[in-house]
Amino acid sequence: MHILTGGEILAKAMVREGIKYVFGVPGGELTPFLDALRKEAGIEFILTRHEQAAAHMADAYFRVTGGLSAAVGTVGPGAADLVPGVYPAYADGIPMVVLTAQHQSWKAYPSHGSMQELDQYELFKAVTKWNAIVNNVSRIPELFQRAVKIAYRGRMGPVHLDLTVDVLFKKFEVPNIESFIPARERYRALKNPPGDLELIKKAAKMLIEAENPIIHAGGGALWSGAYEEIRELAEYLSIPVTPSMIAKGILPEDHPLYLIPGNVSAMMAQASADLVLLIGCRLGDLDFWGKPPAWGEPDTQKIIQIDIDPENIALNRIVDLAIIGDAKTTLRLLIEEVKKLTDKRERDISTYKNMEKEWIHEYEKMALEDWGGIHPLRAIYEVRKFFPRNAIVVLDGGNVPVWAHYLNRIYEPRTFLWAGDSGHLGTGLPYAIAAKLAKPDRDVYLLTGDGSFMFNIQEMETAMRLGTKIHVIILNDRAYGMIRGVQKQLYKGNYYGVDFNDVDYAKIAEGMGWFGIRVEEPEDIRPALEEAYKQNKPALLDVITPKEISMEPPDLAILGNLWMEGVEFPE
Repeated sequence: MHILTGGEILAKAMVREGIKYVFGVPGGELTPFLDALRKEAGIEFILTRHEQAAAHMADAYFRVTGGLSAAVGTVGPGAADLVPGVYPAYADGIPMVVLTAQHQSWKAYPSHGSMQELDQYELFKAVTKWNAIVNNVSRIPELFQRAVKIAYRGRMGPVHLDLTVDVLFKKFEVPNIESFIPARERYRALKNPPGDLELIKKAAKMLIEAENPIIHAGGGALWSGAYEEIRELAEYLSIPVTPSMIAKGILPEDHPLYLIPGNVSAMMAQASADLVLLIGCRLGDLDFWGKPPAWGEPDTQKIIQIDIDPENIALNRIVDLAIIGDAKTTLRLLIEEVKKLTDKRERDISTYKNMEKEWIHEYEKMALEDWGGIHPLRAIYEVRKFFPRNAIVVLDGGNVPVWAHYLNRIYEPRTFLWAGDSGHLGTGLPYAIAAKLAKPDRDVYLLTGDGSFMFNIQEMETAMRLGTKIHVIILNDRAYGMIRGVQKQLYKGNYYGVDFNDVDYAKIAEGMGWFGIRVEEPEDIRPALEEAYKQNKPALLDVITPKEISMEPPDLAILGNLWMEGVEFPE
């Protein structure tokens, strides 16, 4: 017989699930849970300076490792502060467990007029797949396990448990821990099922009969770990791969069959293909909704869609064959069927690759021109050249990810972190810290704008305390550059509400115990990176970029038209 508090039961349930990290900010109601974490081997509480950053870290941990973690906040403001961190994970289909403390069960739901009172159950509904109120200690394992199952089911996402404080403190007699809190393989399937074999056979036949097929892979393909299968299928049939933006690096970006998304060669391949194998992708706005002229006409371009979530099938474009199943296991069966039907094939896609090389070359040329200051492309060019192929790359901001897209190549799966579907600012520093925590042997660098960096600048202390040696490169244009660029295009440069005072981020870095250096000339970027790399601590480069250049990346107008489709612009 074991006597355990609710907090101890919850901690043991998390250990049994294999959770290694809980990110968050403490609160009085959470103390029994924190004390339980202190005593449990194999799980660690990571203190952050803001709950939003805690949720971003839990999000990033999955993106890098595929492992589940948790974010926690106390009742009222702590819970509310978690929400902006949970939203990007929800938008990108990232599983995490969100835990909030709640007032005692006798004075919560409905309201009792208590201080810090908040209907946390309703608050989290918009940014989680499922949530529940836990107001009985005996139900903690059951509800935790149900939450985890739902987090992984179909299109993945965050789940939320709201735990009343009396439940966390309450003691409970547990006759047998192994049966009361079973190991994860005893309450959930650890692998998702493949698609229907007859449909897979039909897909194989369609693939080998196609004259000009492509593979378009999204986040679902990446999160399922289908990268080796995509590589094998692409190489066997010599099919070009055009990923969605979030799936960059699903193959190395210099692979002979990989076409960088958004460049002219990838768009030509997408428009001219007679068959598209769409894997784990909903064809969102950055995929031009799967519509012509960016894609072929539905009556001439066939689409096979593989997705674990039935609701994603034909979400933005009708398909010719729909297969519901896990990307990795379904592709493995598809490869077997393809190999039964045909030998290995060779196809010449050099036209596409040559166009891509020219596209890259034009931006490299632009980067190396004399602009009378540091062009964003020059900074990105130098940074990518400096760090190894397997470095983990984090992007944050409005224009910075756009500029980075041109010259910041990604070479391995799960080394590219960007809150793509939400466009959420402030993810960068927490993402980078969690990535380094998860992969201490990898270099981690963050390319961010000054506006986005200030959203969670306080987490510099967290990075220093944890000993996470990350490298932050701020492209500092002293403005919300993307919105400034839009105001230039739409309102003839009548800027309003977008400019900042100059902030010396290098001095702030030094005050936080980091290495910090301000860089104002292009030729000083490389030496600054070398000096930063020598340090046995986090490092920050405050790179000054001209406002008038940085605010207008070449594709800003295209992105604006995508996001503002149907809006009547001013003359």
